[in-house]
Amino acid sequence: MIYFILCVDKKFGIGKKNDLLFHLPKDMAFFREKTKGHAVAMGENTLLSFPGQKPLPKRTNIVLSQDKSHNYEGVINVHDFQEFLRLVKEHSKEDVFVIGGASIYHQTLPYVDGVYLTKVDADGGAELFFDNIDEIGTFECVSSSEPLDDNGYKIRFCYYKNNAKIDIE
Repeated sequence: MIYFILCVDKKFGIGKKNDLLFHLPKDMAFFREKTKGHAVAMGENTLLSFPGQKPLPKRTNIVLSQDKSHNYEGVINVHDFQEFLRLVKEHSKEDVFVIGGASIYHQTLPYVDGVYLTKVDADGGAELFFDNIDEIGTFECVSSSEPLDDNGYKIRFCYYKNNAKIDIE
């Protein structure tokens, strides 16, 4: 299965200055629990936003960089979007989580089975945004937690199913 996992503000903002909008310990714990032991797929800027610009431990990290001279240690380096999709499909037998950034999310949206979306009831002043899947007719919110307090913010853990998934060729 192929999933997205991300956190959005109330405007579906996801990032600012190549960083997260909020520091949310409960959301981070949820992310670790869901992705640990699985493949994570991302764009280069997402990798560069990690502490020490190092891949996430205990996961297979697939990184797409358009610059063929950019190759990072400890990851599967990919330099072409079609090859990125092929690797996502190959790893999806054991679940793969696409973790950003905005361009990767937008380009791979038709191919995902579902989206784990943490919604924050606040405006984070984002520069980058996720597609508003509440307005896309093919995505259905099948579960939503009660509001939780996370570091002073109200959040909800939601899961969306893609009812019109396109298979990766």
